[in-house]
Amino acid sequence: MVSPTQKAAVKKPPKLYSGARKTSRATAAIQPGAGRIRVNGVPVELWEPEPARLHLMGPVVVAKELRDKFDVDVSVSGGGFMGQADAAAMAIARAFVDQVRGSEIRDRMNAYNKYLLSGDPRQAESKKFGGPGARRKRQKSYR
Repeated sequence: MVSPTQKAAVKKPPKLYSGARKTSRATAAIQPGAGRIRVNGVPVELWEPEPARLHLMGPVVVAKELRDKFDVDVSVSGGGFMGQADAAAMAIARAFVDQVRGSEIRDRMNAYNKYLLSGDPRQAESKKFGGPGARRKRQKSYR
């Protein structure tokens, strides 16, 4: 039993950062650690398919000196594999930039990809009546 005079070490909860792309949403939890980065419980080095993994590794490579100091756990859901990779990369980039609070790593992230911190505003256009998609219509016949 712990006596009232002894203070139990209170573990601080991890800081949370979010990222989004199209219909994908990601939340990154960062805390001091040994440099492990996991996306939905899978190490980022084993994430499949390879184009999505390379996209996910972008902010990790840019913030190379920070990777060994922090553990990042990302949970991502919704959308397709590339939208999930974009959302997770944004959450990781925001987490690393906030840990340093300097403009140097922010400038490096923006030079690598300007959408890593601000987000990509493009969305799929909704379908309209009179055709199979957003813009395409049935061909008009005069005879």
